[in-house]
Parts: sequence; C-alpha cells; structure tokens
Amino acid sequence: MNPQEPTASVALDKAHAWHPFTPLDEWLDPNHQPVMIASGHGSWLVDEEGKAYLDGNSSIWTNIHGHCHPLMVQALQEQLTVLDHSSYLGLGHSVGSALARKLSPLTSLQRTLFSSDGSSAMEAALKIATQYFQQNGSPERKVFVTLEGAYHGDTIGNMSLGKSPLMHHPFEHLLFPTQSIPMPGCYRCPFNQAKFEQADARSYRKCQWECVSKAEEKMLHYGTEMAALVIEPRVQGAAGMVMQPEGYFEKVAEMTHSHDALLIVDEVFTGFGRTGEMLACNPTLSKPDIIALGKGLTGGVLPMAATAVSETLFNGFKGSFEKTFFHGHSYTANPLSARAALTNLEIFESESTIQKVKTLSLHLQKISSVFWKHPYVGDVRQEGLILAIELVQDLNRKIPFPFTERVAHKINKIAESKGVLTRGIGSILFLVPPYSTTENELEQMVQILDDSIKDYFKRV
Repeated sequence: MNPQEPTASVALDKAHAWHPFTPLDEWLDPNHQPVMIASGHGSWLVDEEGKAYLDGNSSIWTNIHGHCHPLMVQALQEQLTVLDHSSYLGLGHSVGSALARKLSPLTSLQRTLFSSDGSSAMEAALKIATQYFQQNGSPERKVFVTLEGAYHGDTIGNMSLGKSPLMHHPFEHLLFPTQSIPMPGCYRCPFNQAKFEQADARSYRKCQWECVSKAEEKMLHYGTEMAALVIEPRVQGAAGMVMQPEGYFEKVAEMTHSHDALLIVDEVFTGFGRTGEMLACNPTLSKPDIIALGKGLTGGVLPMAATAVSETLFNGFKGSFEKTFFHGHSYTANPLSARAALTNLEIFESESTIQKVKTLSLHLQKISSVFWKHPYVGDVRQEGLILAIELVQDLNRKIPFPFTERVAHKINKIAESKGVLTRGIGSILFLVPPYSTTENELEQMVQILDDSIKDYFKRV
C-alpha cells in the first residue's frame, strides 16, 4: 500500500478524529499509517489489514479477561434486550443494586457511587471529602496530601493532585494547591544507599524508611488542616510504574488514620487482580475511607467506575436538602456497564482468575530476567502482571534519557511492527498483559520487547 494513499477509515480519522495523548503533527503526517483495530479475541487484536497483535497493554490497562469473552458477550446481549439505559438520578434498577452489593464486601465499604471513568471516580472522591468536612464541623480540613509524581486523572481536581509540568502547565491557574510527600520508588530514592545490582531495587535497598519519616513530617505540619492522603497502593501507574517497598502503604495508611484524616485509595489501575490480589490495598487491614475503582471494573468492556465510601461519610450528607451531594453523570450506573461489571466478577470466580494471575506472574518474573542483559537497563520491577523496564543512559548515575527523546515510544513502535502493542512513558517500558494470556503468548511478548530494545539501540 502506498503510504501516500491512506485507507478510507484512516482518511476519515485524520480528517475528523482527535486522539488523546497523541502529538498531532506525528499522527497527521501523510507518511504515518496508524494501526486501525478491526477485531479482537482473547489476548489478540487484529487490524484492518488482517495483521494480529498481542495486546501487551490490556488496551490501556483495562481488558483483563481477554477480548470478546463469550460469557461477557452473552451477558451483554441478554441485558440489551431488557434495559439499555435509565437515569440513576432519583431512580434505580436491579442490576445497579446488585453491583453495589457485590462491591461492598470487596472494598469493605458500604456505599458505592457510580461514574463513567477513573478520573470521574477520583474527582468524586475529592468532592465528597471536601463537602463532608465543610458540613460536618471541620471546614479547616482542606489540604490533600499526595505522592510526588502522582497521576490520578485529567479533571481539574485530579490535575491538582498530580501537577505534571509537561501536561498541566496550561491549566496551572485553574488548579488548587496540594502537598506532596516523597515518591517511594527505591531505584531513584535519594536516601537509598545501596550500590547498583541487577535486580529490582526494592530487593537490595539500604535505607531507614526516610520516605515514611518525610510523610510523617508533612502530616504533622498540616495537622488538623489535612483532609486526606490520596494514594495509589503498591504501584504508581502513570508515574512510571513506581513500585513501593513492601510495607510502605500500610505504614502511611496507619499514619493517616492517626491524624484523623481520610485515606483515599486510588485502585483504578491496581484493582481487580492486577497485582495478584483483587485489590492492592487489603481494605480489611488498611481501612480506607474511600476507594476509587475503574479500568478493570467491567473487564475492560464498557466505561464504568465507582467510588466506594464508608457509611460514616455517607451519613454526613444526611440532615437537610442543602447537604445533598450534587454530583453525577448522565450515564451513571448504566445497566449495560453494570451487567458487564457483574459478569466480570462472575468470571473471576468461575475461572479462578486470581490464581491464574499469580501463576502467570511467576512465569513473567522468570522470563523477564532476559532484560538485564541490556547495558542500558537500570531497573526491572514487577508487581503481579505489571512489568516495568527502566532504561538509563548512565547506569552508575542513573541518568534517564531525556523525556523529549521518547525512547519508550520509539521502542514500542518497533514492537508494534513485530506484533506487540504496548505503551510506555519517557524511557520506561511497560508490559501489562491481559489475564487471558497464555505462557506461550507471554513469552512472545517478552521476546518481541527484548528484540525491540536491541533494534532501537542498534539504530541509535
């Protein structure tokens, strides 16, 4: 096919569509022929030309049981013949009630507010916390504490939680102030005195938990002004798959409770088995006040998210009309999405998905050692079915490649040409496969990513 003559769908796309997180000049380049996905099955996606790709990105970390799972297809077909959509503002429906009930024991929280995506779920969490304190005797509690490098979404509140100089500078005047505590990433931690080893930096770190001490200092400083700690447990996803040392989350969670602040846990990415457990935070032990869920909630099939809230917070909105939480969406608790979420949970039970994830994670741990042979690999870290390979231009000084070089993007494009779709950030490569992936498919993903790293550095 002549690159100057795009297919009809590509021509329409370039004439009318706007893709998120995509440089326009690159996308609209006449010589750029984007991959146009036509179908999917299991861990594979197929483009309009008939080329098959392994979905090493779980379709932006959402699709967990594989594409077009037969139980999911059947459930949605059945639901579509009964109820496609109904407002959830002042109305209810059985599929929404059933899902809320199912999520309660999972989160150890009694109430669930539904929304359409993870950003919306986190935005609702911020608004619930803020309004709760305002109308329940603690209006001074306005300070939200977050991890450095935090990313919780692209709405105004979420951008305020994680201010990215690259992505958010046009909106600085719209953002409210927040306070950050050190990112608990052992590989780049300034307090880690360990010498470099070819292993996950968490396994050989030498420190005195200074990241926890610094968090305590911040919480003590703000005292009764602190509204909440907002945190992704175990893994900071879009921050670069920064993985916390074992015990960190539990320590800061306990500290947050001791200051009578709320613990808001962002499980949008880590929830539903991604780390090898249904939730990464173990809510029975850490006792979050709010948990945000998304991405894998519907198995990655339809848009839906949820903000699970304690009964104490819920009760803080009772008493008068003025205390109502005036927040919602047209498609809140959409019945099709709710049915997909219920089917997702059924698949976890019927297919022993958590055990499947644990077994596959062990295999990934074994075969991912191949990445250490590359001279530019500084860290290889893993939690469940999340793998990150951090590339650096100087191993001794851990100097990353400039973000503007887009090293991960270029390596991912090579992998795409070889039949694996994935997406990294800066110079950090990610592999986040669906749980439907077989050991053979996983080996193919690792091999192609390994070959793509080789090819890239040969070219440069």
